[in-house]
Amino acid sequence: MNRNNQKFLKRYVLDEGLCTGCGACVGLCPYQVIYHDRTVQLHHCDLEDGKCYAFCPRTETDLAALRELLFEKDDLTPEIGAVKGYYFSQAVDPELRKIAQHGATVTALLELALAEGLIDSAIVSSRNQEFMQNGAIINDRGALRKNAGSKFTVSPTVAAFNQLVTEDKGNIGIVATPCQALALAKMKLVKEDNHKIDQLKLVVGLYCGWTLSAEKYTKLLLEKNIDLESITGMDVPAGKNILELFTNNDAKSIPFDEVRACIREACQYCMDSTAEYADVSVGSARFAGNWEDVRKWNQLIVRTEKGRELVDLAVKRGLLEVREASAESLKELKNAAAKKKKEALGNIIKKSGSVKKLLYLDSRDPVVQKDLGVEKKRKKEKGE
Repeated sequence: MNRNNQKFLKRYVLDEGLCTGCGACVGLCPYQVIYHDRTVQLHHCDLEDGKCYAFCPRTETDLAALRELLFEKDDLTPEIGAVKGYYFSQAVDPELRKIAQHGATVTALLELALAEGLIDSAIVSSRNQEFMQNGAIINDRGALRKNAGSKFTVSPTVAAFNQLVTEDKGNIGIVATPCQALALAKMKLVKEDNHKIDQLKLVVGLYCGWTLSAEKYTKLLLEKNIDLESITGMDVPAGKNILELFTNNDAKSIPFDEVRACIREACQYCMDSTAEYADVSVGSARFAGNWEDVRKWNQLIVRTEKGRELVDLAVKRGLLEVREASAESLKELKNAAAKKKKEALGNIIKKSGSVKKLLYLDSRDPVVQKDLGVEKKRKKEKGE
């Protein structure tokens, strides 16, 4: 029986709480849509092999083949994927840093890529009139800056990519979370003749440990008497165990223990916290110092030659300040990423009920085998 169709996408992903809301299955046919932050199947599709199943980041994936396709072997690490360079970075423009997240590295790189003609359009997360996140197609600096900053709720950004490539609007850059970057990488591997994945020229990945369920998050804000429309920014300060919300008038905070209940179930099963399948990956900086100083910087992982050329150009143009990060900082990042993988793998095994059934993971993959060996050792030590 063929298991590469919409029926099995529903059975093994949607019904199992594995859907990340990335949007990879939306915009390919009229039967899959996003309603608020949920993926909904409107009608049965009788295709035996569907792109909706093939592109989903939570269906079976040959990760080894993806790594071979996208990266140089000598750059690969088991904890955080390919690393050509690891830095702390920030946009030189102080006005950009005021409106963007942390060091504003993502916006600075996208502005440069558009200005230099490396891409014709950028796809970023944007809030609609109902305050839900959607993929916005941007081709000018002003619109990029308007949509800068992290939102922490899911955005079906890949759905916007699926829509854009049908309109033949030139080369595309996209800001993607780990699951979204994986979906785009799977498109490159499958490379359907009628899906213009070759138009994708740049993937800027975002570190991500979780996203919030829009329904639960909105309910929590109501309980805290925080107006959703007033929120202008969000952050998770290092070591403070809170979600910090910036509004039109002031800053508010919610204990993270309360926020944790709003995290989407699918995030429990994600093995990637640093967007391993991007050209460059960007997250908040973590180094010794006062948080108000540290939060003005990003961590930046350069993964591909294309990514390195863009970062080098940004430095040359005086748009990005880059500091070589220490070996100790890289070790800390790898340890944190390895911990995320370990926890996710444990959740996967718990959900499937067997170390031989790893949901969307291939147990033969060498990186998965390494993590699986650690998990088996832990279980043996605990007598589980």
